[in-house]
Amino acid sequence: MRVNISATPRLLVCAALALCAGCARAPAPDATPVTLRLRSGGVVTGELLRERSDALLVDLGFTVLAVPREEVLRRLDPARPGDDTTAPEDRLYTVAAPAALRERPVKELAREFCASVGVVSTPAGLGSAFAVDDAGHFVTNAHVILGEQDINVTLFTRGDTALDRTRIDKVRIVAVNPWLDLALLKAELPARLVARPIPLAAGDTAQQGQNVFAIGNPLGLERTVSEGIISQTRRNFEGMVYLQTTAPVNPGNSGGPLLNLRGEVVGVINMKAGFLTEGLSFAIPVETLRFFLHNRDTFAYNKDNPNSGFHYLAPPRRPAAEPPSAPPAP
Repeated sequence: MRVNISATPRLLVCAALALCAGCARAPAPDATPVTLRLRSGGVVTGELLRERSDALLVDLGFTVLAVPREEVLRRLDPARPGDDTTAPEDRLYTVAAPAALRERPVKELAREFCASVGVVSTPAGLGSAFAVDDAGHFVTNAHVILGEQDINVTLFTRGDTALDRTRIDKVRIVAVNPWLDLALLKAELPARLVARPIPLAAGDTAQQGQNVFAIGNPLGLERTVSEGIISQTRRNFEGMVYLQTTAPVNPGNSGGPLLNLRGEVVGVINMKAGFLTEGLSFAIPVETLRFFLHNRDTFAYNKDNPNSGFHYLAPPRRPAAEPPSAPPAP
């Protein structure tokens, strides 16, 4: 069994359920093995004894921990069919177990995740991107960065009195698939900055009529939140399946997340139907996004390929001013 206590300071030790040192105890007959990956980065592995509305009781062998549900990002449980058991280093993103999250107001979720959504800028325009891990990996649309290599990402973090803007110029393309309209970026985050990942929904969870909201930068209006519902979960465009939503989006929203009320990404915003219509927006389903991230090595970007993108030459430097000539001798 393995537990990273140092990374999980908010875990509560249940003293009443803990055993004294050296005492032998038979395992609970209905206990099941479970691994919990936490928001703080810690991992708890043990036997699941009980599920409460506010916490999961996990037996570590030498003590019992009550793990708050809001601290659980992902739950790996062999006894629960459908749980994503891909190794974290292979998956890249995080998945929260449905039971680990509760529905919350959009106002609360937007405040929590707006710092995870950034502005992607290139010489050709701008779009949105969102963090999928805390190492600087961001997802956006392929059409936002296609043909470009000069890319930067701007993030917004809450300071003491206002939001702080941080522009990251060292951004490279890790993988891109124009047919899926998805791209994976890697930003070199400053030491003081941590990009909180937004968990992806597990399985096919989008339902018609489900409440959702989008975060992005429409027309350059940063940190914009718009709310709507899932109008249709299976809309066909050129052989690809999209989610249709009433959440209003505009150019600049491309690449931003579409989230449910548990704070999970259910889609990636990528288009709307014309400029004169509203309530006809579309998103790439999270199942397609997970497929893209699982196979990112297949779609790896080669920056040395001369067809990978445009190359912009630096502007010529201004000639240095000539020093003033000395006055003539009298």
